[in-house]
Amino acid sequence: MTLPDHHLTQGERRIRSFHPHWKRLAGPFVALVLVAAVSGAALWLIPPEWQYTLYARAAVVVIALVLLTIWSFAPYLRWKNTGYVLTTHRFTISRGVLNKSTDEIPIAKVNTVSSDQTLVERLFGCGTLTVESAGERGEIVLRDIPHIQDVRTDLFRLVEDASDGEIDGR
Repeated sequence: MTLPDHHLTQGERRIRSFHPHWKRLAGPFVALVLVAAVSGAALWLIPPEWQYTLYARAAVVVIALVLLTIWSFAPYLRWKNTGYVLTTHRFTISRGVLNKSTDEIPIAKVNTVSSDQTLVERLFGCGTLTVESAGERGEIVLRDIPHIQDVRTDLFRLVEDASDGEIDGR
Protein backbone atom coordinates (compact mmCIF):
# COMPACT_ATOMS: atom_id res chain seq x y z
CA MET A 1 0.00 0.00 0.00
CA THR A 2 2.28 2.81 1.20
CA LEU A 3 5.40 0.80 1.90
CA PRO A 4 6.46 -1.44 -0.98
CA ASP A 5 7.77 -4.87 -0.06
CA HIS A 6 11.18 -4.06 -1.55
CA HIS A 7 11.57 -1.32 1.12
CA LEU A 8 11.31 -3.82 3.95
CA THR A 9 14.56 -4.72 5.67
CA GLN A 10 15.88 -8.25 5.93
CA GLY A 11 13.70 -10.27 8.29
CA GLU A 12 11.02 -7.58 8.42
CA ARG A 13 7.49 -8.54 7.50
CA ARG A 14 4.25 -6.63 7.08
CA ILE A 15 1.68 -7.20 9.83
CA ARG A 16 -1.08 -4.95 8.46
CA SER A 17 -1.63 -2.08 6.02
CA PHE A 18 -4.67 0.19 6.13
CA HIS A 19 -6.18 3.60 5.36
CA PRO A 20 -8.12 5.76 7.81
CA HIS A 21 -11.66 4.53 8.45
CA TRP A 22 -14.14 4.95 5.59
CA LYS A 23 -16.33 7.21 7.76
CA ARG A 24 -14.05 10.06 6.69
CA LEU A 25 -15.67 9.72 3.27
CA ALA A 26 -19.25 10.18 4.52
CA GLY A 27 -19.14 13.99 4.30
CA PRO A 28 -17.58 14.04 0.82
CA PHE A 29 -20.18 11.49 -0.36
CA VAL A 30 -23.05 13.62 0.98
CA ALA A 31 -21.49 16.64 -0.74
CA LEU A 32 -21.29 14.69 -4.01
CA VAL A 33 -24.96 13.73 -3.84
CA LEU A 34 -26.10 17.25 -2.87
CA VAL A 35 -24.02 19.03 -5.52
CA ALA A 36 -25.23 16.58 -8.18
CA ALA A 37 -28.87 17.02 -7.12
CA VAL A 38 -28.73 20.81 -6.89
CA SER A 39 -26.85 21.22 -10.16
CA GLY A 40 -29.22 18.78 -11.90
CA ALA A 41 -32.22 20.75 -10.60
CA ALA A 42 -30.60 24.03 -11.65
CA LEU A 43 -29.95 22.71 -15.16
CA TRP A 44 -33.53 21.48 -15.41
CA LEU A 45 -34.96 24.82 -14.17
CA ILE A 46 -33.06 26.96 -16.68
CA PRO A 47 -35.62 27.79 -19.38
CA PRO A 48 -34.54 26.49 -22.83
CA GLU A 49 -35.88 29.53 -24.68
CA TRP A 50 -33.93 31.99 -22.52
CA GLN A 51 -31.31 34.03 -24.36
CA TYR A 52 -28.51 33.10 -21.93
CA THR A 53 -29.35 29.41 -21.51
CA LEU A 54 -25.97 28.21 -22.79
CA TYR A 55 -24.04 30.54 -20.46
CA ALA A 56 -26.22 29.70 -17.45
CA ARG A 57 -25.82 25.97 -18.00
CA ALA A 58 -22.07 26.35 -18.47
CA ALA A 59 -21.88 28.36 -15.22
CA VAL A 60 -23.84 25.68 -13.34
CA VAL A 61 -21.54 22.94 -14.66
CA VAL A 62 -18.36 24.89 -13.83
CA ILE A 63 -19.58 25.73 -10.31
CA ALA A 64 -20.61 22.09 -9.74
CA LEU A 65 -17.22 20.82 -10.90
CA VAL A 66 -15.37 23.27 -8.65
CA LEU A 67 -17.51 22.31 -5.64
CA LEU A 68 -17.14 18.59 -6.37
CA THR A 69 -13.38 19.00 -6.62
CA ILE A 70 -13.15 20.88 -3.31
CA TRP A 71 -15.75 18.97 -1.29
CA SER A 72 -15.54 15.44 -2.70
CA PHE A 73 -12.55 14.68 -4.90
CA ALA A 74 -9.84 16.37 -2.76
CA PRO A 75 -10.99 14.72 0.51
CA TYR A 76 -11.13 11.35 -1.26
CA LEU A 77 -7.56 11.81 -2.54
CA ARG A 78 -6.38 12.78 0.95
CA TRP A 79 -8.04 9.65 2.37
CA LYS A 80 -6.68 7.40 -0.38
CA ASN A 81 -3.14 8.78 0.01
CA THR A 82 -3.06 8.43 3.79
CA GLY A 83 -1.80 5.04 4.78
CA TYR A 84 -0.55 3.18 7.79
CA VAL A 85 1.77 0.17 7.66
CA LEU A 86 2.64 -1.90 10.69
CA THR A 87 5.63 -4.20 10.28
CA THR A 88 7.66 -6.26 12.71
CA HIS A 89 10.21 -3.42 12.91
CA ARG A 90 8.31 -0.15 12.46
CA PHE A 91 5.02 1.71 12.24
CA THR A 92 4.88 3.90 9.12
CA ILE A 93 2.45 6.78 8.64
CA SER A 94 2.33 8.19 5.12
CA ARG A 95 0.32 11.27 4.07
CA GLY A 96 0.03 13.55 1.08
CA VAL A 97 -1.24 13.77 -2.47
CA LEU A 98 1.27 15.99 -4.27
CA ASN A 99 3.76 16.40 -1.42
CA LYS A 100 4.41 13.19 0.50
CA SER A 101 5.15 13.07 4.22
CA THR A 102 6.23 9.84 5.91
CA ASP A 103 6.77 9.24 9.60
CA GLU A 104 8.34 6.02 10.80
CA ILE A 105 8.35 4.95 14.41
CA PRO A 106 10.71 2.09 15.20
CA ILE A 107 8.85 -0.49 17.27
CA ALA A 108 11.76 -0.60 19.72
CA LYS A 109 11.25 3.13 20.47
CA VAL A 110 7.52 2.88 21.27
CA ASN A 111 6.85 3.44 24.97
CA THR A 112 3.06 3.52 25.23
CA VAL A 113 0.15 2.51 23.00
CA SER A 114 -3.37 3.61 23.88
CA SER A 115 -6.72 3.93 22.16
CA ASP A 116 -9.86 5.98 22.69
CA GLN A 117 -13.31 5.43 21.22
CA THR A 118 -16.50 7.44 21.41
CA LEU A 119 -19.83 5.63 21.28
CA VAL A 120 -20.20 6.36 17.56
CA GLU A 121 -16.64 5.18 16.90
CA ARG A 122 -17.38 1.96 18.77
CA LEU A 123 -20.37 1.37 16.50
CA PHE A 124 -18.17 1.92 13.42
CA GLY A 125 -15.25 -0.08 14.83
CA CYS A 126 -12.73 2.75 14.68
CA GLY A 127 -11.04 5.10 17.12
CA THR A 128 -8.08 7.24 18.02
CA LEU A 129 -4.70 5.58 18.48
CA THR A 130 -2.06 7.36 20.56
CA VAL A 131 1.52 6.16 20.18
CA GLU A 132 4.11 7.60 22.55
CA SER A 133 7.69 7.09 21.49
CA ALA A 134 11.16 7.96 22.71
CA GLY A 135 11.79 9.89 19.46
CA GLU A 136 11.74 13.61 18.72
CA ARG A 137 7.98 13.93 18.28
CA GLY A 138 7.15 12.16 21.53
CA GLU A 139 3.48 11.44 20.96
CA ILE A 140 1.55 10.85 17.74
CA VAL A 141 -2.24 10.88 17.75
CA LEU A 142 -3.89 9.07 14.83
CA ARG A 143 -7.64 9.53 14.37
CA ASP A 144 -10.15 7.28 12.62
CA ILE A 145 -8.08 4.10 12.77
CA PRO A 146 -10.18 1.14 11.56
CA HIS A 147 -10.28 -2.03 13.69
CA ILE A 148 -8.66 -0.01 16.46
CA GLN A 149 -8.55 -2.82 19.02
CA ASP A 150 -6.83 -5.22 16.60
CA VAL A 151 -4.29 -2.58 15.59
CA ARG A 152 -3.61 -1.69 19.22
CA THR A 153 -3.21 -5.36 20.13
CA ASP A 154 -0.81 -6.01 17.22
CA LEU A 155 1.22 -2.90 18.02
CA PHE A 156 1.34 -3.74 21.73
CA ARG A 157 2.40 -7.33 20.97
CA LEU A 158 5.21 -6.06 18.71
CA VAL A 159 6.36 -3.60 21.39
CA GLU A 160 6.42 -6.40 23.97
CA ASP A 161 8.38 -8.65 21.57
CA ALA A 162 10.85 -5.84 20.88
CA SER A 163 11.41 -5.22 24.57
CA ASP A 164 11.97 -8.95 25.07
CA GLY A 165 14.37 -8.98 22.10
CA GLU A 166 12.24 -11.47 20.13
CA ILE A 167 11.84 -9.61 16.83
CA ASP A 168 13.76 -11.57 14.25
CA GLY A 169 11.21 -11.81 11.44
CA ARG A 170 9.06 -14.62 12.86
